[in-house]
Amino acid sequence: MADKILSNKSNLQVLFEDNHIIVINKRAGDIVQGDKTGDKPLSDVVKEYIKDKYNKPGNVYLGTVHRLDRPTTGLVIFAKTSKVLPRLNALFVSKDINKTYWAIVKNEPNKKSDTLINWLKKIRKTTNQRHIIKK
Repeated sequence: MADKILSNKSNLQVLFEDNHIIVINKRAGDIVQGDKTGDKPLSDVVKEYIKDKYNKPGNVYLGTVHRLDRPTTGLVIFAKTSKVLPRLNALFVSKDINKTYWAIVKNEPNKKSDTLINWLKKIRKTTNQRHIIKK
């Protein structure tokens, strides 16, 4: 199996950017924030991108609004100012911003739509997150 392509400042997939936010397409394998693995987080990659793009001296502010697990892909919103970060956080808390999760399946499901309600158990032996459906 080929190695996964991780994001760096040269291949970063920026989907939207203005003075306040930047929206990134997170690749599978990217970690949004740093952890004990020491792997370079997407937040650091985005800071490097902003620093280079705008020739910013010193440190770049970047607030993490939400996260996605390492194995998943999807859109991640970062705040470019400390003023907008609590406002975006409040939108997630109030559910004015909704996350939609899609799953790719091998075979066509019996139903066009349905809801799965179940418990997930996190296995903490490694930093590679795995989930088990409790039966």
